[in-house]
Amino acid sequence: MTEDKKVIMIDDVEYTEDQLSDEAKGCLNHIGSLDQKIASTQFNLTQLQVGREAFMQRLKQELEK
Repeated sequence: MTEDKKVIMIDDVEYTEDQLSDEAKGCLNHIGSLDQKIASTQFNLTQLQVGREAFMQRLKQELEK
């Protein structure tokens, strides 16, 4: 039975998990978590911007009355 090792590419160099120190693995975990938070924050920012645009449009319509 062969074991599939996870390969990580950093600066065009491939590493397998068993080549990484515990510190390096910890850094990868933090990077993954931060990437998720960045994506979530970007999603939230888009929602906020669209919401602001909608309220600006409603304000303009109200001022036209």
